Amino acid sequence: MDLGLLSLIALVLAIAIGFFRKLNTGLIAIAFAFVIGKMAGFKEADIINGWSTQLFMMLLGVTFLFSIAQTNGTLELFARKVVAVAGRQTRLIPIAIYLLTTFLAAIGPGTIPVMALIAPIGMALAAELGISPLLLAPIGILGAAAGGISPIAPTGIIGITLAAKQGITGIDLPYFYNSLIGETLFAAFLYFVLGGYKIKSDKVLKQSDLPAFNRDQLITMAGIVTMVVVVLLTKYNVGLVAFVTGVVLLWLNVADERKSIAGIPWGTLILVCGVGVLMNIAIKLKGIDMLARFLATFMTPATASPIIGLTAGIMSWFSSTSGVVMPTLIPTVSALITSLGGNVSPLDLVSAITMTAHTAGISPASTGGALALASYAANAHISAADQNKLFIQMFLVAVTGVIFMTLVAASGLYRIWGL
Repeated sequence: MDLGLLSLIALVLAIAIGFFRKLNTGLIAIAFAFVIGKMAGFKEADIINGWSTQLFMMLLGVTFLFSIAQTNGTLELFARKVVAVAGRQTRLIPIAIYLLTTFLAAIGPGTIPVMALIAPIGMALAAELGISPLLLAPIGILGAAAGGISPIAPTGIIGITLAAKQGITGIDLPYFYNSLIGETLFAAFLYFVLGGYKIKSDKVLKQSDLPAFNRDQLITMAGIVTMVVVVLLTKYNVGLVAFVTGVVLLWLNVADERKSIAGIPWGTLILVCGVGVLMNIAIKLKGIDMLARFLATFMTPATASPIIGLTAGIMSWFSSTSGVVMPTLIPTVSALITSLGGNVSPLDLVSAITMTAHTAGISPASTGGALALASYAANAHISAADQNKLFIQMFLVAVTGVIFMTLVAASGLYRIWGL
């Protein structure tokens, strides 16, 4: 069997085994990369080089800093205070959650940490105020997805890095703007279709019910703001600046060091970088070129964006956007453009992959949807039958999201920046 094809089969198997056996796909990918790499005669150093040290350091630094902010309660209290701004205007709560999650994800933590933070808060609000979780869960996920493509957030870093490896550069801000536009459009669609503007509740989360920020939390927020300003003004590596900021915060005793390190999502880092090891083997063996040629047989310059977006969305119903879908499909972009005669925008394709896959994360079989479903079940104490019903409803919303974002990709909206 052609080793390039075998590398693609291994990638599919890694995703399937990870999903059905509940194992970290990154670990499985590394194992497959070693076996196939040795079959191809690669040196072990060549196989190990597939682990992106730069990407790992960026993700580690950012998640370390925001683990500190989560450990000492800064992020949670900030979130609750923002939601409380809505007061008796409960119909504004979904909008507040969307804006909050977008902002939090954009300044550094990224999509998954913010989903993990907001899901318990949002679902607790849904249970307490009698608001449909079918509205609040997707709104929070979409907000985190929108902000998560910021150039200083982990998922944005992943997308920009993967694109840059193919010579696609200068897309940082337009890529982020496309995320804001696409996810906001679908969030607005859900807000009106699911009746968010009709929400009424007698129970209100008041500012007076919440404590003031303490000394540690104020210092933490000042540190995060400083980090963001330094990165934006100097273009220094966001991971390294985050490390410096985190060390200063720990030196000032704002959080427990052990808890902060334990709070780093090590599994996610292994997932993203581990899949990268197998992807590196697939690229070396021309497996990615093979996949690109296969996809190109169904595409024209006009249909390339919606087809690759639809592919990404279907994959993301059951797997990680940043850990699996983006590292699998973004490396095919340059080859696809070549196959189509160069008449396709690279920003268009990268955006279609990322935004559609992110929207599919509403699926309860994916990370964001699973967090929301579990949080609501814990807060509302719903029956098993109601959990199954909500599972199906959330999956249908995820299907709707993929269709919606495929249409957005087909509209050419992602090409408005001329890149």
